[in-house]
Amino acid sequence: MSAVSLLICDDSSLARKQLLRALPAEWPLDISQAASGREALERIREGDIDVLLLDLTMPDMDGYGLLAALRHEQLECKVIVISADVQEEAVRRVLELGALAFIRKPADPVHLQQTLAGLGVVGSELPALGERNAGPVAFRDAFREVVNVAMGRAAALLAKVLGVFVQLPIPNVNILEVGELHMALADAAQGDKLSAVCQGYIGGGIAGEALLIFHDSEIADMARLMRADDYLELEMLLDLSSLLISACLSGIADQIDVVFSQGHPQVLGQHASIDELIRLNRKRWKNTLAVEISYSLEGHDIHFDLLLLFTEDSVELLSRKLVPLMS
Repeated sequence: MSAVSLLICDDSSLARKQLLRALPAEWPLDISQAASGREALERIREGDIDVLLLDLTMPDMDGYGLLAALRHEQLECKVIVISADVQEEAVRRVLELGALAFIRKPADPVHLQQTLAGLGVVGSELPALGERNAGPVAFRDAFREVVNVAMGRAAALLAKVLGVFVQLPIPNVNILEVGELHMALADAAQGDKLSAVCQGYIGGGIAGEALLIFHDSEIADMARLMRADDYLELEMLLDLSSLLISACLSGIADQIDVVFSQGHPQVLGQHASIDELIRLNRKRWKNTLAVEISYSLEGHDIHFDLLLLFTEDSVELLSRKLVPLMS
């Protein structure tokens, strides 16, 4: 059997590594990699790509854009989408754009192998033996992909509750001092008045606080989506915060084998400026591993920011949990 040319397109080095390791070394595959949709498109234009394993959320042309370009330019290759965006609408859209299958992240190796065999990419009689060398992955890249998977699960739940399509960003993961955190929050605020809900969490020695920031100018629209006419604005904020924070933390916990206990959500500031939020919480946010996820709802002028602020002491423990993924 001649070698099949397979291209892995994902901006995450961890995701690319996981897919490489899921493809048995015994299989006759000629594997190449791309870190963006545009890079993958250029490679496919050169010809001789038989199969594309495609992520959706990427910079410089996302997976939707690449699928649309392949169709527009009539470029032939078999596409399997492998994504953390598991919203039902996301699956429908990629299949409509020509993808042959959708696999949720992190991809189960057996499922991926069965999907490739079912599409005739490889023979079903080939042994699934041997593991390909994929090289190490840095902590920040590995943890960003863990957050990406958790973010997608939370978005799918939110989409069902609100009956909307949630547009997912690439999560930011950085070690920030309080001054840098101030600037990040100020960028999120963009001069608007804010309401923020905070919820502490701890598990396996890993601790921190989740902060969900709402723009006051968008709260009335959010209340209408949540059909919240019969209860108070504050209750609506707390309910939405509890849903998103719990889903995201659960998604992280499942991947690193911990169980998080969560405190009661509390309002840090309502109708407050970002300067007031920082002033009130400066001691707690002195130095933190900050994860920033900026959600937006398609067809609505609604945006909100979820920040997971892990304590400085949690970084080493998180690193240990991620060793099996990084090595």
